[in-house]
Amino acid sequence: MKGYHYYKTCIDACLRCAAICNHCASACTLEDDVKMMAACIRLDMECAETCYAAAKLMSFGSENSADICRICAKICELCREECAKHDNEHCQECAEACRECAEKCAAMA
Repeated sequence: MKGYHYYKTCIDACLRCAAICNHCASACTLEDDVKMMAACIRLDMECAETCYAAAKLMSFGSENSADICRICAKICELCREECAKHDNEHCQECAEACRECAEKCAAMA
C-alpha cells in the first residue's frame, strides 16, 4: 500500500499550497477593488480545499489518490493562472505555490 511516506513530497506541497491560498484569499479581501479580486478569492478557496483533500487521501494511502491528485493539479493550475494576473505579492507567492503543487500532483496522478 502506498501511504504517507510514498506521497510525502506531494502532501507537503499540498499543505503549503493550501496555507498560501488561504493567506492569498484573506489578503485579497483587503485590496482596494475587492470585486476585481472575486475570481482570485474563489479559486484560492477552491484550491485550498482541494489541496487539503488530496493531502488527506494520500496520507490515508487511498486508492483514489491518483484521481484526487489529477483534479488537484488542474485546480492548482487554474488558481496559478488567476493569481499570476495580479501584481501584488500575495498573489505572486500563491501562483508559485500553485505551480509547484500542480507539478507534484501531476507526477502522482
